[in-house]
Amino acid sequence: MNTIRHSAALLAAALIAPVAANADDGPAPAPQGKSAVLPLGTDLEHFAYPWPVRFLPVVVGDEDARMAYMDVRPERPNGKTAVLLHGKNFCGATWEASARALLDAGYRVVIPDQLGFCKSSKPRDAQYSFAMMAEATHRLIASLGIGKPVIIAHSTGGMLALRFALMYPQVPARLVLINPLGLVDRMEQGVPYRPLAVLLEREKAKDRAAIKAYQLNTYYHGQWRPAYDRWVDMLAGQYATDDGDAVELAQAKTAEMILTQPVSHEFGRLAVPVTLMIGMKDTTTFGKGQAPDAVKARLRPIPEVAAAAAAAMPASRIVRFAGYGHSPQVEAPAAFNRALLAELARSAP
Repeated sequence: MNTIRHSAALLAAALIAPVAANADDGPAPAPQGKSAVLPLGTDLEHFAYPWPVRFLPVVVGDEDARMAYMDVRPERPNGKTAVLLHGKNFCGATWEASARALLDAGYRVVIPDQLGFCKSSKPRDAQYSFAMMAEATHRLIASLGIGKPVIIAHSTGGMLALRFALMYPQVPARLVLINPLGLVDRMEQGVPYRPLAVLLEREKAKDRAAIKAYQLNTYYHGQWRPAYDRWVDMLAGQYATDDGDAVELAQAKTAEMILTQPVSHEFGRLAVPVTLMIGMKDTTTFGKGQAPDAVKARLRPIPEVAAAAAAAMPASRIVRFAGYGHSPQVEAPAAFNRALLAELARSAP
């Protein structure tokens, strides 16, 4: 690392709190220069998490890799564990406020970074799939000796949680999904496939301004707060790292994965209860940015497809947040955490 990049990384580590960001979807932005953003490392080496980070060794194809995670124990345990799964534009650190509320309630909290994201490895030759991520998450849970955890998942993490529950129905006690992707099959609705090379160019074009603009309009319904900037800074700092586009390639592969690996046709097979916690001002509509106008006109955001998805699940219920968007746990952590703990205290749907 040269002197300039090394100094920038140290400054970033000192000044930036734990966070994350980037668009699940959206138009390719015009490059505005990444040089002004402090690089934080391919695996966020220069970004502090709220608790110690451990690593689970894994092999992806013929590449050695490692899965980062935090395992935090409460002072007064209630005997239960919550596993928190982040979205495409977020990291394990994003869960800090909710994790602290769960710890205060007695939950052991395990927070992985999925392969391809954040502090975990980004193997270049990996064929990313929800099944691969579910298997790695299952291996982590088994290695920690955890039985019947509550799986709490956000955005793309919700899609992963659904695949996990379909693959390992005996493991989770229940799912709590916050504005999850995957409630509909976007390819079935007409969203066209885009080759990985095209997706990679879109990722390479993203910069901090484009990331912030997307989140402002899609996640936070036009209402920005200074606290959200830290999430933008984290992802922008990862993108700005000079690593041969390893981060961008992983993000492109996971975007391809979201479109081509639907779970919605299998909702009837779910053997665990599901709670959908939906910020009703969310405008996230995965695939909209690459759909032709005729298709785009009939695509609906997460709040408008949640009821039909819940009806297809054998045991489900919806908790709605009228005033919040895609990430109520970030936008209104106190209100969200009260609702989350109240939901966990209820009998499962």
